Amino acid sequence: MKITVYLASHLGADVSFRALTAELGTWLGREGHVLIYGGSDQGLMGILADSSLAAGGQVTGIIPTFLKAREIEHTGLTHLIEVEDMTERKQLLREQADLFIALPGGPGTLEEISEIISMARLDQLTQPIILYNMAGFYDSLRDLFDNMLAQGFITAVERDKVIFLDSLDQIAAIVAEEERSHGH
Repeated sequence: MKITVYLASHLGADVSFRALTAELGTWLGREGHVLIYGGSDQGLMGILADSSLAAGGQVTGIIPTFLKAREIEHTGLTHLIEVEDMTERKQLLREQADLFIALPGGPGTLEEISEIISMARLDQLTQPIILYNMAGFYDSLRDLFDNMLAQGFITAVERDKVIFLDSLDQIAAIVAEEERSHGH
């Protein structure tokens, strides 16, 4: 499967994020999934790409020219696609994905996954959307989505399109189910 992962180009304060990100990357590579991500060699992005590559995986990075100019692109990827801007980057990240995963990150990660969630809500996307809730990082966002449901701003069907998972085993189960149902 082609799995788009949104995540930080920073390491974050919780060191467990690093090990869990490496574990995910290793699993992606070992299982033969293609990782699609933002193309940076920095922070959690770099850890994810490096661990996937080290496990024999194929990794495609999509990076805007202005970020590449800062020399933060990962030069050891299977494919690195340079695009004009963030809008084009988000479009390619979206179009190539069989499944989406968001790891901890800042406003950019939140903006990217929010766009995917909105598109799914409008029935423009059908792929699973997973928020990997490492060390409870997404607890407050999960609570916000539950409150949106309780307050009548989203339906139960729409709420169920956003999947909060706490472990790689849970992610692997969703991926396996997708592979069975779509023949990947």
